[in-house]
Amino acid sequence: MPAVVSGVIENSIADELEIKEGDELISIDGQIPQDMIDYNYLCKNELVTIEIKKINGEIEEIELEKDYDEDLGIIFESAVFDKVKPCLNNCIFCFVAQQPKGLRDTLYIKDDDYRLSYLQGTYITTTNLTEKDKKRIAKLHLGPFYISVHTTNPELRVKMLRNPNAGKIMENLNWFKNNDIPFHTQIVLCPGYNDGAELERTLKDLSDLGDNLLSIAIVPVGTTQFRDIELKTVDKFVAKETLSIAKKYPKANCSDEIFLLAEENIPQSDYYGNFSQLDDGVGSLRMLMDDFDDLDLPKSLKKPLNICIACSVAAKSAFNYIAEKLNKIKNLTVQINPVKSTYWGNNITVAGLITSEDLISSVKNISADYIFIPSIMLKPYTDLFLDGNSMEYVKEKTGQNFYITQNNYSVTEIIDFLWDFN
Repeated sequence: MPAVVSGVIENSIADELEIKEGDELISIDGQIPQDMIDYNYLCKNELVTIEIKKINGEIEEIELEKDYDEDLGIIFESAVFDKVKPCLNNCIFCFVAQQPKGLRDTLYIKDDDYRLSYLQGTYITTTNLTEKDKKRIAKLHLGPFYISVHTTNPELRVKMLRNPNAGKIMENLNWFKNNDIPFHTQIVLCPGYNDGAELERTLKDLSDLGDNLLSIAIVPVGTTQFRDIELKTVDKFVAKETLSIAKKYPKANCSDEIFLLAEENIPQSDYYGNFSQLDDGVGSLRMLMDDFDDLDLPKSLKKPLNICIACSVAAKSAFNYIAEKLNKIKNLTVQINPVKSTYWGNNITVAGLITSEDLISSVKNISADYIFIPSIMLKPYTDLFLDGNSMEYVKEKTGQNFYITQNNYSVTEIIDFLWDFN
């Protein structure tokens, strides 16, 4: 896979050099970068020679002078230029395996690439981590990484990941520790497998790894109606038990969903530390509510406005909290509409998996001037939903006015909209 340019930053070096979308970066100072790690390292120089293959096939060699840390301003199609390291596991809870045919091709890609973990915060299992990979990580002192542990019991991990290499997890984690490489960890909780006493064992083993272990996220298994393996979901009893076990380990944070399943309040912000695992749903609702509490609200609007916030089922409680206060603003009516997932099944409650048809069914009969949805419902940098339908398609089917918010952990855009409306 070549280093294909998908865009350039305005007024950057690349912009001045007229590098365009579709061009390819061949080399930097004669070296071919394999990924963004190489790219960032090779660019750290005051004198740089780059080779660019233009979209018309011509090759240009460009010598340039810049500040040592100045970026070229190139945006690439992928953070990895050679082949992405594939996932070699067949986990009992794998979400990719719980999808039907006919969705976007990218949804069926199973990666387990340490480079993407370092660059983009994706999770790796370490089952395909080679000695060559470890040497590069140690040499460049990369980190932090995000590691899916699930259990430190070797036999159980082999059973859950269905990979004989999965039992080496503590060996690999101790390698990270001994090489002073920081890492975050994740436990997907599967009742009957790694909960209860097994969870206690895992948390104790992880806590013994010292300061290089930055955090432990505990999230409930997500099951769809397309699964081929029967898995128990986290119920109130398991959720409460998990919270009781986790509170004994300072670095262990349960996801918002576990608190909701246990029918307990979302903790205050000090529980989450630096909110390092937001993408795993750990602390996102608290951040949303705290962000709202810091905003300056109008006392009234000049004319009546009726808005609807179409959110995930998991975020319902946080948005109900927000709506209760917003509805005190004169001339403003706010309704919260959690979108249920009939496509995936009731066990899927996050906004990132809402399809266009589920959104349409949920809001087509809503009476509102505007309907707010989060950008996470759409494929990044597009207006497409998971099922391939566009935002325009949803507008046509519902006749509604939509406003897409970009920050999934803030309601600032909604409040700014109210001020502008005022």
